[in-house]
Amino acid sequence: MLPFAAHCATVQRYLEERYGIKVVTRDIPDPLTGDLDGAEIHIDHAVSDEERLFLLAHLFGHTAQWNAIPGAFEIGRLHPPPVEEELLARIVAYERDAAGYSLAMLHAAGVTDADQWLSDYTATDMAYLQHYYRTGEKREFRSFWIANAGLVTPIPVPAFTPSKLKMRIDGIVI
Repeated sequence: MLPFAAHCATVQRYLEERYGIKVVTRDIPDPLTGDLDGAEIHIDHAVSDEERLFLLAHLFGHTAQWNAIPGAFEIGRLHPPPVEEELLARIVAYERDAAGYSLAMLHAAGVTDADQWLSDYTATDMAYLQHYYRTGEKREFRSFWIANAGLVTPIPVPAFTPSKLKMRIDGIVI
C-alpha cells in the first residue's frame, strides 16, 4: 500500500512551489470529483487520499497540456456520446499524454514508487472514458479496474506558465 496521504502532501507542495498551481479542496458537484481551469486544480473534499493523488497528478497532466499544447483544451471539452471513433482515438491519445506528464511530474516531485499504481489507475480511467464515450453510460468507476496494466511512459513536462482558462464543470473529468 502506497503512503497516499504523504504523497498527496508532497505533490501538492511541489505543484504550488514549482509551477505556481494553486490546489483548492472544496465541494465539487456530483458526479465530478475534480476540476481545473489551467491555473488551479480543485479537488472534492470527500475523496480518499488515493483518489486525491490520482486527481493531483492527472489534472496536472491536463494543466500542462492546456498551457503548452495548442488545441489540447478543445480535445478535453465534453463531447456528447456517442463520439466518432476518430475523435475517441484523439481523446485516448490526449489522456495517454496527460498520464505521461503526470508520471514525469510525480518522479520530479520525488514520488518514485507509484508507477504501477498510476498505470493501473490510468488504464481504468481510460476504459471508463471509452465506455462512456461509446455508450453514454456512466457506471461505477471501479467496475473498470485494470490491475497490472502496461506501464505509463513518462513524458518530459513542457515549459509552461499556468494561465486561467475556465473551470470544466461540464468537461471530460468524469
